[in-house]
Amino acid sequence: MSTRTTVILTLVMIAAAVALSLAVYGRLPEQVASHWDINDQVNGTMPRFWGAFLMPLIALGMLGLFLLIPVIDPMRANIATFRRPFNVFIALIVAFLLYLHVLTTLWNLGLDTFRMSSTLLPAMGLLFVFIGVMLRQAKRNFSIGIRTPWTLASDRVWDRTHRLGAVLFVAAGILVILGAFFPGAVAYWFVFGPVIAASLISVVYSYILWREEQTGP
Repeated sequence: MSTRTTVILTLVMIAAAVALSLAVYGRLPEQVASHWDINDQVNGTMPRFWGAFLMPLIALGMLGLFLLIPVIDPMRANIATFRRPFNVFIALIVAFLLYLHVLTTLWNLGLDTFRMSSTLLPAMGLLFVFIGVMLRQAKRNFSIGIRTPWTLASDRVWDRTHRLGAVLFVAAGILVILGAFFPGAVAYWFVFGPVIAASLISVVYSYILWREEQTGP
């Protein structure tokens, strides 16, 4: 996906989210449900204005940040080598945020018969799967990927760590999707456990590879 297409697509999605908020604004409660606990019970609210427009604003800010990163990163030439999958990642992040916005809006309109975890986790899992796909293609840079002191110090350590990390994050994404079939409290263990494990294993593995590189065979 080209950067131009990414910008157009994400701005259209954000505009659609704003249009939805404007269309239903008068029907939203004064205090909008905005946070759910692990048992799918509402445990946080915010004023109607922020409930209606905060997520589109966050999506717009994320878009701006992700467009800025390839410009200011000292290794931006490396980012250019996997720019197309990175652009798809940008679109997916914005789509995920706006999907969450739609779910929250529907809930606050009284269409609250669904479990937030079972509707949110499949989208979250697909996002992690794509993160794994992108990691496999990522080249060394300071902004995107598994950035440890050891991966940033060596192309070899970066490449081998990201090959493993790609597999781990795809597996974690699949487990997150499966979590949607379990009750709320159990479902979130399918998020935190695999993702934390994938991250920790990748960090430790990068250190081991770096130590091998320093000490030799």
